[in-house]
Amino acid sequence: MSAVPADPAGARAVRDEDAFDVAAVDAWLRGRVDGLTGPPAVRQFAGGASNLTYLLRYPERDLILRRPPAGTKAASAHDMRREHDVQAALAPVFPYVPAMVALCQDEAVIGSDFYVMERVEGTILRRSIPPELGLDAAGTRALCEAAVDRLAELHAVDPAAAGLERLGRGPGYVGRQVEGWSRRYRAAKTWNVPSFERVMRWLDREQPPDVGACVIHNDYRLDNLVLAPDDPRRIVAVLDWEMATVGDPLMDLGGALSYWIEAGDGRFLRAMGRQPSDAPGMLTRAEIVARYRERTGIEIGDWAFYEVFGLFRLATILQQIYYRYHHRQTRNPAFRHFWLMVNYLDRRCRAAIRAAG
Repeated sequence: MSAVPADPAGARAVRDEDAFDVAAVDAWLRGRVDGLTGPPAVRQFAGGASNLTYLLRYPERDLILRRPPAGTKAASAHDMRREHDVQAALAPVFPYVPAMVALCQDEAVIGSDFYVMERVEGTILRRSIPPELGLDAAGTRALCEAAVDRLAELHAVDPAAAGLERLGRGPGYVGRQVEGWSRRYRAAKTWNVPSFERVMRWLDREQPPDVGACVIHNDYRLDNLVLAPDDPRRIVAVLDWEMATVGDPLMDLGGALSYWIEAGDGRFLRAMGRQPSDAPGMLTRAEIVARYRERTGIEIGDWAFYEVFGLFRLATILQQIYYRYHHRQTRNPAFRHFWLMVNYLDRRCRAAIRAAG
């Protein structure tokens, strides 16, 4: 009898509140995919705070299932068909997306839409770089540069060539984002977080015109990248396309850098980190902006706007998740202290605004 393969890093037992009818999924899936014998063993990946990600371990292959969480959802979020279709469309022109297997829009199966995709073999970085990867500072720098280059490569994709031009709404992306995220924050505010009104007024007043319209990921982080099994400096897949759209590339870069903790940051900020961006060899935020400019040729005027927007957007995302915890729509203890992070991000936004003059 062959040995059962070890679970990949980050996979764990399924939380009770996130459980689903495995037999129903197995029956539905085996009616559409040849060669499966089940039911599968199911594990849940720990990292997701929005859409939920599960590992389906069949004897023949590993598959990944994505579905929305329980509880109140933003009207435009958690669209499984959209997330599935974006990746299917990108595959011919951006070879860093997992292969789609099947999409289910019959809520009778597990109570929500879901989709299944191939699992891409490789390493996903979490809080630290595993020693077994053998990455020294030079190797870590090469990995970081590759991450910037993949983002630049994504931004070079012609939306029309990928069949994704329908995702765009024309000029005015920056303004729509400022208005939309401001509205979302106000709707999710709880008594223990700041109003962000000063920050929102500043963003509204200082917003620049769009620098372009391209395919953007909108949640580009190290823990959404899969590193090659034979060379951790090489990126073989980009995951989590829930918020992908057609929009301004610098807004995407600003959003990515809002998560980027560097070695010189303070203790609280480094404690917030969910990716090893402060490891020896990683680029600083300023170095990432410089490399991105070099790779894309995009002129970057006042970076302060994109920095503040990225931090405010992150605060809103955290607050939307905390709102669900605050109102007992989830009891996941990982979300308990998100309100503290929101308070801290307000201070960072204000500091960046002061520094911008």
